[in-house]
Amino acid sequence: MPRRTSRTALDRLRTPGRLTGFLKSASICVLIAGLLSPLAQTASAAEAAAPNDYCGGQCSDILPPGENGNATLAQVLLNQAFGTQPDHAEDQLGPYANLAKGYPTLTNSTINTFFNDASFGVASDQVASTLSPAGRTDVTIVRDKKTGVPHITGTTRYGTEFGAGYAAAQDRLWLMDVFRHVGRGQLTTFAGGAPSNQGLEQQFWRNAPYSEADLQAQIDNAVANNGARGQQALADANAYLAGINSYIDTSDSGRYFPGEYVLTGHKDSITNAGTIEHFKLTDLVALASVIGALFGSGGGGEVNNAISLMAAQEQYGVTKGTEVWESFRERNDPEAVLTVHNGESFPYAAKPANAQGEALPDAGSVTTEPLVYDTSGTGADQSASAASATATANALTSAKRGMSNALVVSGKYTASGHPVAVFGPQTGYFAPQLLMLQEIQGPGISARGASFAGLSMYVELGRGQDYAWSATTSGQDIIDTYAVELCQDDYHYLYHGTCTAMEKIEQKNSWAPTTADSTAAGSYTMRVWRTKYGPVEYRATVDGKKVAYTTLRSSYLHEADSIIGFQMLNDPDYVKSPQTFQSAVQHINYTFNWFYADSTHTAYYNSGNNPVRASGVDAEFPVWAQSAYEWKNWAPATNTADYTPASAHPNSIDQDYYISWNNKQAKDYATASWGDGSVHRGNLLEDRVKKLVAAGGVTRTALVKAMADASLADLRAEDVLPDLLKVINSSTVTDSTAAAAVSKLQAWLTAGGKRTETSAGSKKYADADAIRILDAWWPLLAKGIFEPGLGTDLYTALQANLPVDESPSAAHGPTGAHAGSSFQYGWWSYVDKDVRAVLGESVQGPLADKYCGGGSLTTCRDTLISTLKTAAGKTAAQVYPGDTLCSAGDQWCADSIVQRTLGGIKHYNISWQNRPTFQQVVEFTSHR
Repeated sequence: MPRRTSRTALDRLRTPGRLTGFLKSASICVLIAGLLSPLAQTASAAEAAAPNDYCGGQCSDILPPGENGNATLAQVLLNQAFGTQPDHAEDQLGPYANLAKGYPTLTNSTINTFFNDASFGVASDQVASTLSPAGRTDVTIVRDKKTGVPHITGTTRYGTEFGAGYAAAQDRLWLMDVFRHVGRGQLTTFAGGAPSNQGLEQQFWRNAPYSEADLQAQIDNAVANNGARGQQALADANAYLAGINSYIDTSDSGRYFPGEYVLTGHKDSITNAGTIEHFKLTDLVALASVIGALFGSGGGGEVNNAISLMAAQEQYGVTKGTEVWESFRERNDPEAVLTVHNGESFPYAAKPANAQGEALPDAGSVTTEPLVYDTSGTGADQSASAASATATANALTSAKRGMSNALVVSGKYTASGHPVAVFGPQTGYFAPQLLMLQEIQGPGISARGASFAGLSMYVELGRGQDYAWSATTSGQDIIDTYAVELCQDDYHYLYHGTCTAMEKIEQKNSWAPTTADSTAAGSYTMRVWRTKYGPVEYRATVDGKKVAYTTLRSSYLHEADSIIGFQMLNDPDYVKSPQTFQSAVQHINYTFNWFYADSTHTAYYNSGNNPVRASGVDAEFPVWAQSAYEWKNWAPATNTADYTPASAHPNSIDQDYYISWNNKQAKDYATASWGDGSVHRGNLLEDRVKKLVAAGGVTRTALVKAMADASLADLRAEDVLPDLLKVINSSTVTDSTAAAAVSKLQAWLTAGGKRTETSAGSKKYADADAIRILDAWWPLLAKGIFEPGLGTDLYTALQANLPVDESPSAAHGPTGAHAGSSFQYGWWSYVDKDVRAVLGESVQGPLADKYCGGGSLTTCRDTLISTLKTAAGKTAAQVYPGDTLCSAGDQWCADSIVQRTLGGIKHYNISWQNRPTFQQVVEFTSHR
């Protein structure tokens, strides 16, 4: 699986969002005139009765841009030509965006100005349509007037799941098709050979190179190992697929299928010739592998860790170099913000006293394993090579899959006496959105919330009758790197002393130009060499021996297993308490933090199959592929092993409050990603929620305000800038340029250190100059502080483990620039600890040396003033150089959030917020 999801992985997808360059308005009008035949399905209004709902009207949710993610060819062309939107394609974007300026005056009665009412059912006067899919009498799909969300009600289990599949295809068919091809490594053949598409399929397929037999085996094993629930999951999936395929057939014959099928050459707009392929069970596993890679597979990066450790040892010597490396790694930093903050310890992946089996590469010997072979046409040009290199680098970089936050307060500290929660996943911003909203009511299922398109047989994040749940990415290490010693040639390796052939897995792709993607014809073959220890990622030598470095992930070959946990979460007869909630999410093998609230209790649990490592193995570095260093009771044929027990995972019930923004889970629980130190974006939530709890009387409004306030905060300004200014102001600033910059920064801090518009819709930041200065200053000050002491090689190597900055305007994280999510990965903790040490303040878990000015306050001050003057002199155009959306110097636009087109419909960009994409606000008033 990928070590780090691409900075631009999802925005690379070449789809009809780029039609405007070659479709002229006149031709569009002609096409539209011929396409405005009966395209829409007719439906009659009817009342949908709400099932048991214990939220008392106090459950809300939001998911921009809108529920409707399908558009006919006519609708796509109208959007491209005139900007018109299909119904419910954009109606949640405005309320979501408006919270950024609306939260200061928020009240309980105005929450649903910015969120949807997430009560069960639809009031009779709010029913927009009722559909009995395929004429079935055992299920109806009711859609509400305000948002068009499907409310699926079934009288049989099969009918309920059939309806869920049908509704999913109604709202996300094209997106589902795109991602099943991404998961199979076949995107270019399906959507075109643009370099961006090449990079996307290469990134995911490299680390999940499944054959059809592999995909089917995962289904068979999940069913066989889970008894009656496994059988029920299989039946549910088959009914769900039947619903999807029924919609494909119905929309095909009615000619209202997504227009992207025409624009990519799969259907003919005149004759209707062509085929939309039916979905099958193995497609769902391919889809799950992509979602798991993006958000739920913590770990990896051991080779990068080894390279930076060796650079530290080269700079300082082995003993001191190791000490320096460990201080930057911050495995168990005592100043890190924790989700379980009651002092309870959950040891995992700790540094062993005497590491065993390490297989560090010889200096300069590491090379990345090639993926692409036999290129032709545009599969071999310069753009393709660049896309391939970027995809490879991102797939192999250490895990940085953050995103999502949660704020949960116990009823002991709320005004009502009932727990309050504001939580949701940050999954990026796309058109259509990766998630979709739905309500499902049927035998054994009662839930409303969000699910990933194509995997929506159950609600994955949402609410039940009297409880709600959500998740954040946790990132604990479930991926290890093994050094397999080669024998005979480069494609044989020693397995338990026997020279064993690697397995060759190939995917051959070819493409031709289409209306949506004019990339000229080309082809290539993707080839992965697979061992019992996982796919080969690198080649190197260790003590002169030739090795291949492979990656083994505990969820590899187990993409389907988590379906059981989601099934349980949707079952009102299973989840009745915080304990049964924790039991349900224990069946989810992806690495997530799970949160729960009902009318009385709150709870937390960290999920994932954490392998039990051999004694002495350090999870941070590659180890030899030998039986002594394998996971305990590891069975390579099924990739199963012993896993740490549920009690060893961070967990809690009824703590005073919980916060999570992908920060450290608990004391002694190491995560694979770097950056869990004294300053983390989790502190933005911790500080605000802790203050609310101390005051007591917390309300839904107060908790939403805390989240929204944190979503506009610049972490560097709020938590690091005060100490930087303390150093600078340790004596009078006489330089006029520096003094002016300090004055602007101080004024911004006094105003709150937010990145916020002067007024709603102004598209200009208040304190714009101060923001520009800090954006320019941060990388300069980090380099000025650390490079002289670390040396260029080590400073560079450490940036491969943890980037220096992650501002809103940078291209970073899983979804690239204009992605909202910011300030998760950066050197803020390093700067904070070092500057405080230079100031003579107490620092727990300090860095191994003082770096700023070599520890001299005077010299440190000189460094900060010098770099500040340079930053202040940079123009807005230099700091924000512009891109395809924004002109150079447009600061607001550089930060703004874009719904990246994965289909033919485009949307406007919105002002920056650092908050979940799908978000719930819940306070249950009673319980069954």
